[in-house]
Amino acid sequence: MSRLRERLARWIERRLPQPRLREGATNRPRRLVKRIIVFGRMPNPTFDYYLAARLEAQEMPPYQVVDIRSGETTALEAEGTFVILCRYASPSVLRWIEINAEHLAGVGLFVDDDIPAVVTGNDADLFYRLFLWYRALWPLRRLNRHLDIVWASTANLAANLACARAVVLPPAPPLALSQAARSDRERQGQPGSAILIGYHATGVHLEEHHFLRPVIAEILRERPQVRFEVFADRRAKSIWRGLECVEIREPMAWIEYMADANTQIIDIMLVPLAPSRVNDCRAATKRIDIVRYQAAAVFSEGAAYGYSNEGTELRLPYNASLWRETILRLVDDSELRETVAAATHQAVMQLAWAAVPGLESLKPDKGSNFTL
Repeated sequence: MSRLRERLARWIERRLPQPRLREGATNRPRRLVKRIIVFGRMPNPTFDYYLAARLEAQEMPPYQVVDIRSGETTALEAEGTFVILCRYASPSVLRWIEINAEHLAGVGLFVDDDIPAVVTGNDADLFYRLFLWYRALWPLRRLNRHLDIVWASTANLAANLACARAVVLPPAPPLALSQAARSDRERQGQPGSAILIGYHATGVHLEEHHFLRPVIAEILRERPQVRFEVFADRRAKSIWRGLECVEIREPMAWIEYMADANTQIIDIMLVPLAPSRVNDCRAATKRIDIVRYQAAAVFSEGAAYGYSNEGTELRLPYNASLWRETILRLVDDSELRETVAAATHQAVMQLAWAAVPGLESLKPDKGSNFTL
C-alpha cells in the first residue's frame, strides 16, 4: 500500500463507526446474569474459537445461540439475559435489544478483526467490505448506546479499540482437542511417500497467495513426492493455475471444514502473514486448525504467532527464500515434523487450559461484579 493510500485509509477509518461503551458502563454486567444469548452468523469459527469452550465452563449460566439471519427474536427471554454479539448484528437483533434494554443483564460485543482496516485495505473484495459495513460497522450507531463490555481477540486489537476499553479474550480451543493424543487416523504410505502441504486461507489473504506461489512452485520442482492443496476463492484461483500436483479447493462452510479437519491429515501447514495493520491484530487461531489436521506448521513471525527465538515452533520472517528452505527441511525430515507439530499441540493446550474458568465476569457467583 502506497504512503498516500495508507494515509487516506487511516483518515477513512477514523471516521468509520467504532465500538464504544454506553454511558456508565463498567465492563461488567448491569445485574445478575440468569442466562446468556449469543447472536451471530451461526455456525461460525469465531464462536467456536473464542466463546463455545468458555460458555461450557463450570458455573457459567445457561446459554443459547441464535443465528441473526433467522430474524426470530420475539420468543427470546430477556429478563436477566446477557447478550453477546459475535462480530455482527442485524436490524431485528438491534430492535430486540432496544425494546428489552431495561430487562437485560447487559450487552457485550466480541471482535476478532480490525474491521475498519479490512474495509479500507486491499485484500478483501467489494462484496465482503460492504457486508462488514452493513453487519459490523453500521449497527454500532445503535448498539453503542447499550454496550456494557467489549472483548477483543488480541492486545493490539484492544489498543485499537481504546475508546471501548476492550478486554482481551484470547482463543479458547476445546479442552478435548488440546488433551487428545495424536489421532489414530493412519498416515498414508511409508517414509519417502507423498507429503501433503496445505494453505487454508480466507478471501482476505490475496497477497499471501502471491507470496507463496513461487515458493511452492520451486518445492514441487525439487521434491516430486510433494502434493499441495490450497483453499482459493474466485480471485485467488488464477494465482495457482498451471501448477501440477496442486489441488485448488473451494472455500467451504465452517461445519464442512471442521469435518474435513477431523478426517484428513496434512503433513505441513503454511501460515504466512504479510506485514500489515490487519495482520498485526490477528490472533493465533490457525494453531487450532493445525492441531486438528495434525500438521507441522510454518508461521510468519510477528504479533500473532511470536518470533523466531521463542520456543520450537517454526516462525519465519516474510522472506520467500527462508520459507522455501524451511519447508524443504520439513519435507525431508519426518522427525522434525513431529517435533514441530508437538510444539503447536502444546501451545493449543496452554490456550485451552487458560480458558477453563470461562467468562468469570458473567458467572452468577461473582456477586461483586454486578450492579443490581
